[in-house]
Amino acid sequence: MNFQRGKRHEDLEINLVPLIDVLLVIIIFLIVSATFARTNELQINLPTAEANVPQDKPLMIEVAIDASGQYVVDGKRLTDNAVGAIGAALQAAVTKSNNNKEPTIVINADANTTHQSVVNVMEASRVAGYTHITFATQVDSK
Repeated sequence: MNFQRGKRHEDLEINLVPLIDVLLVIIIFLIVSATFARTNELQINLPTAEANVPQDKPLMIEVAIDASGQYVVDGKRLTDNAVGAIGAALQAAVTKSNNNKEPTIVINADANTTHQSVVNVMEASRVAGYTHITFATQVDSK
């Protein structure tokens, strides 16, 4: 029974405005309540230095590493680049100095040296029982 014979029915439309409003509220809620992952950073406490003149000069053993991975311990080139050979050369340099102090190992590496070469010297120092290790740098003069 159609009581309105002359009138046409309007086409049904979906009203998108309330849908967009609800979606915007949901997006804002998700952004506000989301926990963002923080990137892990290294917590480094840099050492401080004082300009006091040292009382006794420490025993310094210099280990030079060139770009090709060749080692020079206390002025003597090593033929064997194994960790054990580096450790033996460090011990020989310490006993040659006839000093009872624990030596400071100074690593003087080329800028193009691989990290593994430097780690090998650090491991040889650890195996030999020498815990004082430092790195030599140069000042870039521009």
